[in-house]
Amino acid sequence: MPDVELARAARLGDEVAFEQIVDRHGPAMYRFARRLLLHDANAQDVVQDAFVSAWKDLPSYAGRSSLRTWLFSLTARRAADLQRRRTPVPVDDEVLTTLLPATTRSPQQDALDRELVTALRQALAELPWRQRAIWLLREIDGLSYREIADALAIPEDSVRGQLYRGRRALAERMNSWR
Repeated sequence: MPDVELARAARLGDEVAFEQIVDRHGPAMYRFARRLLLHDANAQDVVQDAFVSAWKDLPSYAGRSSLRTWLFSLTARRAADLQRRRTPVPVDDEVLTTLLPATTRSPQQDALDRELVTALRQALAELPWRQRAIWLLREIDGLSYREIADALAIPEDSVRGQLYRGRRALAERMNSWR
C-alpha cells in the first residue's frame, strides 16, 4: 500500500496502517538518528518520540511533503531537542562500514578500512550538528535538497550551503586518507 494511503488510513485511526508505516520507515529513521546522535539508546528514544508525535500529529499531516520526509523532519526535531539537552557520546557505527566495498582482502587492508571508518566517524562527529544532519540525509539516506530542507525546516539554499561547508570540512579532515 502506498504511503499516502497508509497515512490516510492511520489518520482515521487504523493502527495496522500505522504499524506498516513504522515497519517501512522506522529502520531508516533509526539509522539517521543513530548516525546523527552517535548513540544507540538516544537514537531509539528519538525515533520512539518521533513516532509518538507522528501518531498524534497525523490529523494535521497535509501531505505537502512525502510521508518519509515528514517522518525524517520529526526525527530531526527530536534529535535537535535531545542534542540541546545532552552532549553526545561517540560510539561505534557499523553503518559507516557499509560505505566500504565488501571484498576478500588482506588483513592489512581490513585494518586500513577500519581506520578509515574510524577517521570518518571522528570527522563527522566534529561537524556542527546541522552540517552532520544534512550530510547524513544527503549522502547516506539519499534525500534530495528539497526533502532535506523540508525535513529540517530550513531553506533549500541553506541546505546547499551547509552541505558544501560540511563536505569541505570532511575533505580537509580526511585529507590524509587521499
